[in-house]
Amino acid sequence: MAETKKSFTETIWDFFCSLKLAIILVLLLALTSIIGTVILQNGSPADYIREYGQANYELFKKLQFIDMYHSTWFIGILALFSVNLICCSIKHFPRVWKFVKEPTLVASSAIFKGSANRAEFSCKGSKQQIAEQISTLLKKEFAKTTLTEKDDKLYLFAQKGIYSRFGAYITHLSILIIMAGAVIGNVWGYKAFVNVVEGTSVDQVRSRNNTGLIDLGFTVRCDDFDVSYYPDSNRPKDYTSDLVILENGEEIVHKQIEVNDPLTYKGIKFYQSSYGPAGNPFFKVKVTENATGEVAVVKAHQGKHVQLAGGYSFAVTNFTENDRNFGPAMQLHVNTPDGQHGAPFVVWQNHPQFDVKRGGIFSFELLGHEQTYYTGLQVAKDPGVNIVWAGCFLIMFGSLTAFFFSHKRIWISLEDDGKKTKVLIAGNAHRNQPGFSLAFDDLEQQIEATVKTESPKKEG
Repeated sequence: MAETKKSFTETIWDFFCSLKLAIILVLLLALTSIIGTVILQNGSPADYIREYGQANYELFKKLQFIDMYHSTWFIGILALFSVNLICCSIKHFPRVWKFVKEPTLVASSAIFKGSANRAEFSCKGSKQQIAEQISTLLKKEFAKTTLTEKDDKLYLFAQKGIYSRFGAYITHLSILIIMAGAVIGNVWGYKAFVNVVEGTSVDQVRSRNNTGLIDLGFTVRCDDFDVSYYPDSNRPKDYTSDLVILENGEEIVHKQIEVNDPLTYKGIKFYQSSYGPAGNPFFKVKVTENATGEVAVVKAHQGKHVQLAGGYSFAVTNFTENDRNFGPAMQLHVNTPDGQHGAPFVVWQNHPQFDVKRGGIFSFELLGHEQTYYTGLQVAKDPGVNIVWAGCFLIMFGSLTAFFFSHKRIWISLEDDGKKTKVLIAGNAHRNQPGFSLAFDDLEQQIEATVKTESPKKEG
């Protein structure tokens, strides 16, 4: 008999339903994910050139390796994998749905003969009486039964775990939901950053992939920034920012954020990621004119001259938080009235008496210093994150249903056998056959004991 040639539509359909295609696509996704992990994503050109060289950077750029998860070919693989899942589900779902809606209530002789789990025995009593006894037992130990009378025989059917057959389809659906959430996050979400100086506010952030500024739709203000250090060290221990969300000039949200404790507003998260000095610090300096004893307290910004009595001036040229374990120290010089620079010298905040011994026209004492900082914020908006979480829950539920539960069925036939009733039992499960065989043997023994078996004859 000649083989029927498939049409073009049927060939395309079989291609999209192919298990081989699914395996190839999963391998491709795994391989490309490795590439996306090894190669830095959305970095600056300088980062790639420094790490891989100019030629490799140009190659990575052409292959879209530096923004792989937004690349045309990666999205194409995801789309093809989604189509493959949908087609496979459509192809096999009607058969599973038929199992649910139209179970085989009357077992054929082929089911009783071909089943790996079967038993046969005869017992006293009418078919109706025995059917009632078995139905009561099955309802208690297995599941509710369905009784059918056909060809002068009584047939009992019971099943449990039928919805486990939908586990694979729940898993397929969850994968599609996760990918849909990821696409929504990539298309309508963004990752950005912004630096906010203490006491200032912003209403725009800069995209991390350098596509420009993004309007937030509200204002973020940094009221204060604080950093603490480990003892006897300049290594930061913790740093926090006091952020305020404003809309139409009204304060909506106020929160102090730190690393791993972001502020979330309207689906946008603000993470504490970095900090740094914003401009030069200013110093509170006590100046004493040694000849007259006159004292003045002034504020001095680093690098800017401050006028003193008699036409003199001074400027702070350097500062350190800890100078050789003597504590905070500033370097400065004094200018003469004719503008000549004096020799630089150091004043320690914790040792003001040192400068008095210098013997200059003026003596200086560092009373304190203030440094304005900016807080570096990572900004992320992902409208698909809740969809992804829903998909993750479904994939767990679907996997548990598919791999840890099975659809179990029991068929029983009762027919007259002289003055006795002949009982035929068959059962199967679509998963975990060894476990079901043990359960079937136990159930069959309970049925025999219930109907008071005589001269049992078992098969299987």
